[in-house]
Amino acid sequence: MSEEFSVAGQSMPRITIGFGSFLIAWGIVVSLVSESNSVTSYFPSLLGVPILISGLMAQKIPEKRKLWMHIAVTFGLLCAIGGTRFFMVMSDGITYASGSMLMLLLTGSVYTFLCIKSFRFARLNAKTE
Repeated sequence: MSEEFSVAGQSMPRITIGFGSFLIAWGIVVSLVSESNSVTSYFPSLLGVPILISGLMAQKIPEKRKLWMHIAVTFGLLCAIGGTRFFMVMSDGITYASGSMLMLLLTGSVYTFLCIKSFRFARLNAKTE
C-alpha cells in the first residue's frame, strides 16, 4: 500500500490506542468522581482495555494489523450499541451514568465510522496495486 489512511495525521492504530486509553480513563474517573460502587460504572474501561490492546498489537505486529483492527472495531461497535441505552434513560436528565452512555454512543459511532473508512481505503488501495 503506497499510502496509509490517517485522520488528522494519525494512523488508525494510534487513534485506536488513544480511544482505548480515553475509555479506560473515563470509566475510572467517572467511577471515582461519582463515588459509584457499581461495576457497571467501569463499563467504558472494560471496553477500552481490548481496544487499547488491539491498537498496541496492530502497531507491534504489522503483519496481523488487519486482524487486530477488526477486533478493535468490534469493540468500538459494542461501545456504540451499549451507548444506545442513553435513549432509555435520557428523560431522567444527564447524570454520570447517562453521560457515560451518551459518550459511548457518540465516540463509539465516530470510531466505528473511521474504522470503516480505513477498511474501505485499504480495500481500494489493494485493488489498484
